[in-house]
Amino acid sequence: MDKLLLIPGPSPVVPRVLDALAMPTVSHVSPEMSADLAAACENLKRIVFTTSGEPFVIAGAGTLSMEMALLNVAAKSDRVLVLSQGYFGDRMGQICDAFGFESELVRSPWGRAVPAATLEKKLQENTYDVVAVTHVDTSTGACAPVESYARVLKNSGRMFIVDGVCATGGIEERMDDWGVDVILTAAQKCFGAPPGLAVCVFSERALAKRKSLASVPAYYTDILRWRPIMNDPSKYFSTHGVNEIRAFAEATRMMIEEGLPARFARHKRTGRAFRAGFGALGFASFTERDCLADTLSVLRYPAGFDDKAFRMTLGQNGVVVAGGLSETAGKVFRVGHMGNLSFEQVLFAFEAVEKTLDSLGYRFEMGAGIRAAKNMLNGDVS
Repeated sequence: MDKLLLIPGPSPVVPRVLDALAMPTVSHVSPEMSADLAAACENLKRIVFTTSGEPFVIAGAGTLSMEMALLNVAAKSDRVLVLSQGYFGDRMGQICDAFGFESELVRSPWGRAVPAATLEKKLQENTYDVVAVTHVDTSTGACAPVESYARVLKNSGRMFIVDGVCATGGIEERMDDWGVDVILTAAQKCFGAPPGLAVCVFSERALAKRKSLASVPAYYTDILRWRPIMNDPSKYFSTHGVNEIRAFAEATRMMIEEGLPARFARHKRTGRAFRAGFGALGFASFTERDCLADTLSVLRYPAGFDDKAFRMTLGQNGVVVAGGLSETAGKVFRVGHMGNLSFEQVLFAFEAVEKTLDSLGYRFEMGAGIRAAKNMLNGDVS
């Protein structure tokens, strides 16, 4: 049985994108491949609201995007400030350590986001050349105030890296208007494409920073090696993930066709529907109200609830959710609601959840989750 994948990524892939993935494999320098890569790059610029930024799409995943972003804008002498909302913010700090960059990690309590005022205070106290932040951390469901960070950093001369893996294409990120230097992401989350692609968009200022560096501790992820290929996809540096890129191009076309304001509003409505539905069933949000993400929800179990039994039985009923990470393991479950998830799939998910809860002997009002989710889906998200 096909199961509805509601984990923090990959997200469900619709038939139109799967059809593109299933097309015969062509040469990595063929006209067909070149046209799709060029289209994907142009659409990416629209998705992150940049006219001058340059996209890079290479075989890999989100962690490779993180390396690519950092290694191309940080000199060995630079100090990096990482604002962490959870597990993946910490990972950026680990990448800094792996490559020998001097860095400082500022952590928020899990379930919260680092306030912009904290960033402002850190910049007054110390010198940093690069600031990196995860927009939505999939371990905690916390959405960082990226636009507020950008206002603090505006005209400061510091490189600003935004990890948009669980945000780009589902939550607004205005690269030019906000002054973001690198947006890094991956294909399998809000884009609704299969896994396998690392995606970055570099601003003109970020490209200039890379050109100013005599060398970087990278070969495959050196954007100066990839830039000629991104400008002319018929050229060769390393073999592309051909089918993944063709599917990704189709996914970006769907995003443009839907319209970005409508897509962002749909993600907001879907996120509210999931939280309303689970709230009606007695599950509280782990994430604080002021930093809830539109793409992911982290829910606390009621006291005495068996995490493994719930997730296993829910999977048998056709829906897959993820468990907690690190300190939240066994205490929460994580629900991804991003990409091309339909309202009908949301309601199917709650039918499966209620069936699961009933079979586990949990006491609740049958239909309460479905009704609450449906009311939110039909409501106003303004």
